[in-house]
Amino acid sequence: MKTRHITLILAVVLSAASCSRPKDGTYSFRILTTNDIHGTFFDSTYVGGNVKKSLYSVKWTVDSVRSSAGEENVILIDAGDILQGDNAAYYFNYVDTITPHVYPRMAKYMGYDAVVLGNHDIETGHAVYDRIARDMKAQKIPFLSGNAIRNDNGTPYFQTYTILKRHGLKIAVLGYDNANIAGWLSERLWSGMKFVNLIPIVQQDVDKVIAKEKPHVVIVAVHSATGDGDGKQLESQGLDLMKTLHGVDFLICSHDHRPKVIESDTLCLINSGSHCRYVGEGKLDLTVSKHKVSSKDLSAKLLLVDRYNIDSEMSAEFHDDYVAVKEFTTKEVGELKVDLATRDAYRGQCDYLNLVHTLSITCPPAQISFAAPLTYNGFVKAGKLIYNDLFTIYPFENQLYVIKMTGKEIKDYLEASYDNWINTVSSPADHVLKIVDRDDPRTGQKSWSFVGRSYNFDSAAGLFYTVDVTKPKGERVVVESLVGGAPLDMGQTYNVALTSYRASGGGGLMNEAGIDTGKIEERIVETYPEIRDILYNYLKDNNSIDPSVIGDPQRIGAWKFVPEKIVFPAMERDMNLLFGRR
Repeated sequence: MKTRHITLILAVVLSAASCSRPKDGTYSFRILTTNDIHGTFFDSTYVGGNVKKSLYSVKWTVDSVRSSAGEENVILIDAGDILQGDNAAYYFNYVDTITPHVYPRMAKYMGYDAVVLGNHDIETGHAVYDRIARDMKAQKIPFLSGNAIRNDNGTPYFQTYTILKRHGLKIAVLGYDNANIAGWLSERLWSGMKFVNLIPIVQQDVDKVIAKEKPHVVIVAVHSATGDGDGKQLESQGLDLMKTLHGVDFLICSHDHRPKVIESDTLCLINSGSHCRYVGEGKLDLTVSKHKVSSKDLSAKLLLVDRYNIDSEMSAEFHDDYVAVKEFTTKEVGELKVDLATRDAYRGQCDYLNLVHTLSITCPPAQISFAAPLTYNGFVKAGKLIYNDLFTIYPFENQLYVIKMTGKEIKDYLEASYDNWINTVSSPADHVLKIVDRDDPRTGQKSWSFVGRSYNFDSAAGLFYTVDVTKPKGERVVVESLVGGAPLDMGQTYNVALTSYRASGGGGLMNEAGIDTGKIEERIVETYPEIRDILYNYLKDNNSIDPSVIGDPQRIGAWKFVPEKIVFPAMERDMNLLFGRR
């Protein structure tokens, strides 16, 4: 009896092992990807009746693939930057923190198999992303970031990988956040951990997962840009990974909002762009012989998302959430007495940046303010303001810092900033703006655009100064005085208001000024909440935004480009190339 009992146990074990192994044959999978959706949960712009691409239209696109390929053969992954960029994300992050956050509920409804964190998800702070992590766990959706390493014990703060099982096959999905988070975000937002370089940790983890889990398919999703593959860009390690990874079938990239597909016989890279414009699709045909994978055929492409094709049942399911967001963001918050156009910031001092500088420099103990246009071509019309307009004026959840800088550091900082967007010219026929006629890597359309990123074009308040476009970098900025008439002393220390992004090293301007942002805490004299909240409080106190108040030179100073005989005609021509005639 004992022998028979052992024999039965052995038979059961062998039978279970046989069932867990894939049967011989050919299997076809679709790996569908999204990234950088930036809060585009709903298909409405909340005002004006406009329709935008959203998770509703992504769901329709994904389900069309599921319908043709079979639901069991489709894997859906997001590569991060979910919780910032739209009214809906802001509302559920910070306003309604009692209702379960809408994103984990949507991710469950859509059938996401794994979601990776992005840098803007970390930017929301521990209270938000820790809550999301709990909600995702409750929804049984892996929330991945294998390079977020705890300081106390050296283990990952988030989950590193998950194993999906389809048709007896094991599919490993590993996820990682951007390695450059310390270069953009205050450590206060990611306290208790550090974000390490994707090379070599991704390959190390892949090797461990292969050894432990013996997966048949390996997918790596990173919130890192495709990059140039030169090994020099910490925030853009996609091609660096593609050149070095082994044992991986698909590499999902993100972050740069540039849709791209790169195929090879053994590894495909997919970057679906941003804001639900595309769904990335990887196709894998896999042959199993004698219970082992004998061949793989990989390909990849981008599926264009149609904003008008939506999942109507999903829209109905989340209608109450949409209504709550709309009611909040369409409430009146004050009056705007002048049109605000962010593009005006490129040609000189303007009402838009006067407002941002006023918000910053009136926060004690600030004496000087640095600020840049954070919306490339935003416009808010004069009249009644609603909360939705505040997202156009200030789209990011940056905090305001006041830090110590010397007069020389201030001067060097401004020289570096203006060099981001101004050429050295000698005649009105030259391009005074650093622009180029090229294919836009985000849209694929040929047009004139800035060489650099406009959100790094800082100007200053609290000073009277000029910027001479005929002079080279280092000689352009001439500071006449501070507000009040005192000279800017190169050796004296001043209190400067700027964003947490800039103080943490974002854009590289602090580095250009010779400031070690790794020691920025030693320079901080005061911190304030999100700048949009400062704007909201300003409106509650003042009821309106008045150009005569926000542009008062006795409060914010003044600056301009010189010489005017060169600047005016050259600037007008360049602005027309960028935006057309107004």
